[in-house]
Amino acid sequence: MTEQLVPVNGVELCIETFGDPADPPVLLIHGAAASMDYWETPFCELLAAGPRYVIRYDHRDTGRSAADPPGEPAYEGPDLFKDPVGILDALGIDRAHLVGLSMGGAIALQIGLDYPDRVRSLTLASTSPLGDDLPPPTDRIREHFSTETPPTDWSDTEAAIDSLIAEEKLYAGTLPYDEPARRDLLRAMIARTTDLASAVTNHWVLPDDDTPPTRPRLGEVKVPVLVLHGTEDPLFPPAHGEALAREIPGAHLVLLPGAGHELPEPAWEIAVPAILANTTG
Repeated sequence: MTEQLVPVNGVELCIETFGDPADPPVLLIHGAAASMDYWETPFCELLAAGPRYVIRYDHRDTGRSAADPPGEPAYEGPDLFKDPVGILDALGIDRAHLVGLSMGGAIALQIGLDYPDRVRSLTLASTSPLGDDLPPPTDRIREHFSTETPPTDWSDTEAAIDSLIAEEKLYAGTLPYDEPARRDLLRAMIARTTDLASAVTNHWVLPDDDTPPTRPRLGEVKVPVLVLHGTEDPLFPPAHGEALAREIPGAHLVLLPGAGHELPEPAWEIAVPAILANTTG
């Protein structure tokens, strides 16, 4: 396991690898405002034992990667979509299996469409093709979006952890939530983050109209696709994952009972074998 800063598209991004570089490469891409820490180390180790060469990384403004002032990102949304390809270039990897969650799934899908020669397979977790025909978020999520809450002092570690825990619980399903373990993970994440205020802010202020919709192009995907989706996802109810699996040729849908908009440890016993199966060959 090694962690390093690598030059990618004019900035430095922090990456960490697990396993033997001779094994099939699996690049993990997490969601908005999420550092590599959210791909938990034991999860990466399970994949590496596959055997796979597992790469996780900090998005811009998260973890140890390049950070801009809060509210002033010096990049645009499409840069986040190009960064994984730049990471593959930096590591000398021609083609990799991409595993993305939420925004990371959207990034992986876009790469699969725009850079098909760089992709061996796609795993899309908690991901949506988007569309007015799909069910909206649950009432609790819509209420959260519409309710103004007091700002968090991101320089106060304990207040920051409390806020992040509350957010995680909002998006969680009905599987057991190990709050002490999550607090430990978040404390470690904060300790290695250059600017937490930037990390929790800058992805959300990027224009959302920089990238054309991918749904009309889903039929162009030619690689094996695994769709992982929690049965209790409050942001993208299961019909979103079902639509992806239906509209991508040959895609395989695996529902995660009790999981929300997340990939929690209790779901790994289903998710990890499914990912290993999809990244074979």
